[in-house]
Amino acid sequence: MQPMENIRNFCIIAHIDHGKSTLADRLLQQTNAVSDRELQDQTLDDMDLERERGITIKSHAIQMNPKIEGKEYIFNLIDTPGHVDFSYEVSRSIAACEGVLLLVDATQGIQAQTISNLYLALENDLEVIPVVNKVDMPNADIEDVQDQIIDLIGCEREEILSASGKTGEGVPEILKAIVERIPAPSNSGGTKLKALIFDSVYNSYRGVVAYVRIMEGSLKKSDKIRFMATGNDYDANEVGILKMDYEPRANIGAGDVGYIVTGIKDSKEIKVGDTITLATDPCEQRIDGFEDVKPMVFAGLYPIDTDEYEDLRESLEKLQLNDASLTFEPETSLALGFGFRCGFLGLLHLEIVQERLEREFDMAVITTVPNVSYYAYTTRGEKILVNNPSDLPQGTSLDYVEEPLITAQIITKPDYIGPIMNLCIEKRGRMTGQNYLTPERVEMSFELPLAEIVFDFYDRLKSISRGYASFDYQLGGYNRGDLVKLDILLNGEKVDALSSLIHRSKAYEFGKKLCAKLKELVPRQQFVIAIQAAIGAKIIARETISAMRKDVTAKCYGGDITRKRKLLEKQKKGKKKMRQVGRVEVPQQAFMAVLKLND
Repeated sequence: MQPMENIRNFCIIAHIDHGKSTLADRLLQQTNAVSDRELQDQTLDDMDLERERGITIKSHAIQMNPKIEGKEYIFNLIDTPGHVDFSYEVSRSIAACEGVLLLVDATQGIQAQTISNLYLALENDLEVIPVVNKVDMPNADIEDVQDQIIDLIGCEREEILSASGKTGEGVPEILKAIVERIPAPSNSGGTKLKALIFDSVYNSYRGVVAYVRIMEGSLKKSDKIRFMATGNDYDANEVGILKMDYEPRANIGAGDVGYIVTGIKDSKEIKVGDTITLATDPCEQRIDGFEDVKPMVFAGLYPIDTDEYEDLRESLEKLQLNDASLTFEPETSLALGFGFRCGFLGLLHLEIVQERLEREFDMAVITTVPNVSYYAYTTRGEKILVNNPSDLPQGTSLDYVEEPLITAQIITKPDYIGPIMNLCIEKRGRMTGQNYLTPERVEMSFELPLAEIVFDFYDRLKSISRGYASFDYQLGGYNRGDLVKLDILLNGEKVDALSSLIHRSKAYEFGKKLCAKLKELVPRQQFVIAIQAAIGAKIIARETISAMRKDVTAKCYGGDITRKRKLLEKQKKGKKKMRQVGRVEVPQQAFMAVLKLND
């Protein structure tokens, strides 16, 4: 075993698309952690979806054994996802390290998530090594980006490294800086086992495999371990270190990053951020910072074919084994039948789950309008969590509703300040600050309701800023709002899957748009269809789909006009009857249309 002073634990933090996974490939190549045969673009991203979208969805860890100035070292690289939806995973990965590589794209400069992840690193007292990436690009502005980094973290210009993940330029200097600047894991002298779970993956043969960083003590194979968040005890069937594959070891000690196989088949038993200790000799305190991951966005998932309900349940259960932050519970809808109410970390998370269901399980699903959690207060003083518009108390029993707020940071060029302010004000936002990072980059802070950014906020922000604005947010508190339940009625029948909770000021516009969209999508029938948007008993918008007329007079060749009138009167009576019994079929596109109302 290597002595503790030769171990370095670090991660790479960056905004999306700043070259994090590409630089990780070069580090693996330089340290011979992966053979040329095994190497591919984004080696640590093992999902097809990650490669296609160019984003990291699951964090990964890998051990490298470089030889620097004749000395052998152990480097544990703990890769992190970059998207704001997965910020809790990033915070736990950072807690398992002593240092970070702060990666900034030489063509784009500092972006919102670079700053938010940097603050996470500074809160954990980590050593920060700034690196300007993509220096080989023709439009790279290295000096300007170095100035931005100096303003942000107050370092010297000589401390900033230049590199290219594509060509491998500057990688040896990064490896040397990791040894010189990042401290070795400190031994606090504790002999009782204390290990942080920073990730977990599901293996169909071995169950859930926990990735851990040993803070104190040591762990042997067959030790009885305790998970402090759940209080459950299990046997460590196998322990080892993380290379390209799992490498079993007899034991792992303080400072090491490794894995534990316990044979647990339920991913909810292992929580990211939890502390592992020995059941026979437990430590007193668990590692700070643990929290249960709370879903932010809720949507209903329904099978297109109602016979596939059980298949959808199985698919979601299997998906949950690899993604513990996905939550779901059964629900029924009059319009869509049996399905599941699912909780997601954000809209990207929802998209990824939907796409994985289609690709990995061949499940085509209908997604209802995404919404967030509200707190409803009744006149009797009860506090009710509302994840679904149908949970909202009705009539006079409802006192008021509180909605979740976020604190958003937007970094952009000064040219786009006006349009971005207009967008945020339209979304009921309140500006809380403005700070020029450089003459060409401004950071704007807003307080916004979470419900307003769920739909199309990010896409519209990108289009009005021509792709130059970067966006990051943290959850704030809850605020009292004038919220109402908007129902959609087809021929007087509520379509519960299209109901939504919305601010009163937006209800008329949203209801009108939705009725107009449904008029385009709902097929015409032999009877008139009324599409209405209603708040309680009050109709606020209406569209009418006129009836198709069957040509009942086609068989009348000439003759008296009264014969034709008689047939048309008979048809009119039949249509009245049809309207009373006719049920309108709503096509699948109608449920998706809500998400694209502003297109």
